[in-house]
Amino acid sequence: MRHPNSGRRRRQPSEASNGSSIASSRRSSFAQNGGNGTSSRKSSELKGPCERVIHSAQDSLFSTSSGWTNFRGFFNLSILLLVLSNGRVALENVIKYGILITPLQWLATFVEDYSFTSWPNLGLILGSNLQILTVFGVEKILERGWVGNAFAAVFYPLMVITHLTIPVVVTLKHTSKNPLWSVAMMSIYVIESLKFISYGHVNYWARDARRKISEIKSQVTELARKTSDPKQFWDLKEDLSMHQMASAYPSNLTIFNIYYFMAAPTLCYEFKFPRTPRIRKRFLIKRIVELIFLSFLIAALVQQWVVPTVRNSMRPLSEMEFSRCLERLLKLAIPNHLIWLIFFYTFFHSFLNLVAEILRFADREFYRDFWNAETIAYFWKSWNIPVHRFAVRHIYMPMTRNRFSKMNAFFVVFFVSAFFHEYLVSVPLKMFRLWSYYGMMGQIPLSFLTGKVIRGGRTGNIIVWLSLIVGQPLAILMYGHDWYVLNFGLTAARNHTVGI
Repeated sequence: MRHPNSGRRRRQPSEASNGSSIASSRRSSFAQNGGNGTSSRKSSELKGPCERVIHSAQDSLFSTSSGWTNFRGFFNLSILLLVLSNGRVALENVIKYGILITPLQWLATFVEDYSFTSWPNLGLILGSNLQILTVFGVEKILERGWVGNAFAAVFYPLMVITHLTIPVVVTLKHTSKNPLWSVAMMSIYVIESLKFISYGHVNYWARDARRKISEIKSQVTELARKTSDPKQFWDLKEDLSMHQMASAYPSNLTIFNIYYFMAAPTLCYEFKFPRTPRIRKRFLIKRIVELIFLSFLIAALVQQWVVPTVRNSMRPLSEMEFSRCLERLLKLAIPNHLIWLIFFYTFFHSFLNLVAEILRFADREFYRDFWNAETIAYFWKSWNIPVHRFAVRHIYMPMTRNRFSKMNAFFVVFFVSAFFHEYLVSVPLKMFRLWSYYGMMGQIPLSFLTGKVIRGGRTGNIIVWLSLIVGQPLAILMYGHDWYVLNFGLTAARNHTVGI
């Protein structure tokens, strides 16, 4: 069978009208088409030397007008160069610093002190059950009508503020200088706070639907007394769609239901979540192995590659040596981005799928193709689906329904995100520099640039990746320098060096 491209001739520069059809014939490789021109070569060999045509009008392959699109070899070359260059940097790191990975030191952080008072983060996580039960109790009271929605409008803001303030007070008063456990604990508190908001919103919508249905029933009864014309009931048709939500309430108000939601890998509450028929043991084992191995790999890369680079950046940052600062930034960018990608897979794929499998939670869309994002806006919509769904459902849509502009709602979403980013960094480090906040708010003009000015495309995708590759290590260096100066002093930062 002949190849589809074997009978096609190359595009002539003068054939502009047939450009699109002719260009498609040059998307495959010459090597792939080598066996398809056998008959034409045989006929050419039968001709004499003077009868053979050597030249024809055609464009060079790198010209856009040639229509050539097969550059897979260059892609393979770039991957090979990337592996070789990063391998050289990793080898240089081992030669300069030796093996810095010490798993026993990681375990020492767990068993340093068995006193419960020395583990306030664990105590706070266990104590958060009190807030969960309080929210559940208030919803039961609201369902019975003992208090109105006005009480809920006051209770939930105060509840969320209190829930976010307690870990701040405890963390700032505790003498521990290791911020990792504080980050984990405060992340749990942030997740619980967002789930409280979703839980309160959905139950409020159910109570409101139940109230409207009772009003609709009275309207139907009144209309039935006046007329039998079905057209008179048409205006009530859309409101009847609330019946399903109202019928599931208040049977959802159970201890099991609220704790299932608190454990589920989602921030948006529903009366009934999709469930899988069974727990797949092989799938579960794979996710556990991935979680253990990749967590170890992240810790090893941080200790071996990131920590020495950050420590060696203290002096250039303190003395504001621009060229050295830039060199350290670029040196940190590679391992940081690699760790970020591994962390993304570890958390959003391995860990969340592990939790979902244990709970038989069927909705596994925790991320989308953020790697293809051509705009900053699409990146933030696709890389963290649970947060994106919460922001749209409980921030963006309520604001637009209350006649706020889309731009105002967009700004508020990024402001809330920037607040929580800074909350999870500044409080555990016990310093407030707002670098993370500024970085998140800077996504707004960058989103306008990639979406409205550049309008996506390959350039937009490059800008998205560049912002991640450069922005994150810049924030790490800024926080690392400020934390080191705060804990050890400016003089120590200027004099500190680790084999530069």
